[in-house]
Amino acid sequence: MKKFLPLLFLFSGIAAAQTAPAKAPDASKWFEKLQIKGYAQVRYNRLGETNRDLKCSSCDKSVGDKQNLFLRRARLTFFGDVTDRVFVYIQPDYASDANSNQNYFQIRDAYFDYSLSSGREWRVRTGISKVPFGFENLQSSSIRAALDRNEALNSAVSNERDTGIFLMFTPTELRKRYKELSGYNLKGSGDYGMFAIGVYNGQTLNKPEKNNDLHRVVRFSYPFQLQSGQYIEASLQAYEGKYNTYEATEVDVNHYDQRSAASLIYYPQPFGFQLEYNVGQGPEYDPDLNTIRTQDLRGGYAQLNYNLTYENHRFFPFVRYQEYQGGRKLDVGSPSYDIREWEFGTEWQPDPAFELTVAYNISDREIQSDVANKTDETGSLVRLQAQFNY
Repeated sequence: MKKFLPLLFLFSGIAAAQTAPAKAPDASKWFEKLQIKGYAQVRYNRLGETNRDLKCSSCDKSVGDKQNLFLRRARLTFFGDVTDRVFVYIQPDYASDANSNQNYFQIRDAYFDYSLSSGREWRVRTGISKVPFGFENLQSSSIRAALDRNEALNSAVSNERDTGIFLMFTPTELRKRYKELSGYNLKGSGDYGMFAIGVYNGQTLNKPEKNNDLHRVVRFSYPFQLQSGQYIEASLQAYEGKYNTYEATEVDVNHYDQRSAASLIYYPQPFGFQLEYNVGQGPEYDPDLNTIRTQDLRGGYAQLNYNLTYENHRFFPFVRYQEYQGGRKLDVGSPSYDIREWEFGTEWQPDPAFELTVAYNISDREIQSDVANKTDETGSLVRLQAQFNY
């Protein structure tokens, strides 16, 4: 996989040399080339709470004691084709801080696609973007049924994003298919390539790079359509690199960081399910040695959902089970996690611009690190989210 970088530039150079130069953008019409969209989410997580000490530092910071109404996300996206080959996507976000329940503005996405062919089948993405690893990681938070992403795959690339360069290939027919899956309440992930290969820093979103190693990632995904019209998407993906845990240990240590994952998505037409599982190695606190070392990890989730329409209202009832055993590299001390959680809920859309989600969580979370005593908290709670699309 260390050969990905030279191959990426080689493929880009060959394809670019065979295409005609793009037309220069019309500076007087720039405002006609960009579009604006966004969404905001407000949450309340205290109904039926059985254990105030049960928290979720890796997902929603407003779960737990001394929390009330919380603005989870507020995003405004600027995007569009500035020429026939260059696509721009910039998304600022008013989001929660990684270590508290405070909010602040940050750049969530800032990437630029250059199409290497007139049909846009081959393209190179440069900038801050989602890393092509996993289905739910690539799925927008605005359309995901569960309130938070699963721990097992999201712990691979926290916030799903990093600064990188990715070469993506999607045949024209599949580009149309990915658009259909994202546009007809099927909760698709969008077009991140039938095939994608690339490199990224590895310390994840808005974190300074701390070593000379680039993470390498490769993904293959194919959305099948059966004669009945049913869509099924299967994916295989893997990455590797070195992750620096300097902030956690105050010692400059690079740990091997590698995962492989498989995804199977049966789109809700009206019944659907999602299955994802990953295995690998990464930095994790070892209580026996009282240090952080590279250890095995594993985990995934299974979700059942249903797409129901009644008059002008749309409902998405779902149930999800997830588990994860391994380290969480981005948390201070790279704590050891052993998590099992059930989530039952439904999303209600009475209006295209408004959604309400009600979910019941049953959690068992065991966490241990060198900066905190071992905790083993179990409990349940009802969670509410109001989402506004604009």
